[in-house]
Formats: sequence, C-alpha cells, structure tokens
Amino acid sequence: MDIAAFQQQMRATYGARDRARGAARTFAWFAEECGELSRAVFRGTHHDRIVEFSDVLAWLTSLADLAGVDLDEAARRYADGCPRCGATPCHCARG
Repeated sequence: MDIAAFQQQMRATYGARDRARGAARTFAWFAEECGELSRAVFRGTHHDRIVEFSDVLAWLTSLADLAGVDLDEAARRYADGCPRCGATPCHCARG
C-alpha cells in the first residue's frame, strides 16, 4: 500500500472520529503511541514493534489529515535524498 492509499484508508476508516476528537487530542494519542513504540523498540518483541510502528503510522496519518497535510507530498521532500544537502547518503555535518 502506498502512502496516499494509506492516508485515504485512514480517512475513510477514522476521519469522522478524528475530526470529532480534534487535532489536540489526536496529537496526544499520537504522542502516547510514540511512547509505546519506544518501549517496543527497546524491550519488545518483533511482533510488538510491528504493532507499535503501525499504530504510530496510523496516528501520524490521522494527524496529518486533520492538519490538511498530504503525506505523499510530504514524503516527496525526501525523494532525491537529504532535503538539506541533496545527497544520498546524507553529507550534512553531524551536530
């Protein structure tokens, strides 16, 4: 599934609920899911990581939709490599 199709699926599945909840509460859920992802990455199983990455992706997509951001358009920012230096791999100074 590509990003645009995923965003459309999330909009169809949860869009009305997300709009009723609003951006602030949706962001709070997103942040909570990021915490769960952190635990899965460092202490969870592979299955836990799959579940939490998918949850974070879903909440990020819902939040983007509420903010009027097309994630396919946002992803294109990285299509040619690093958006700062334009290289793949990135050649920006670390810091």
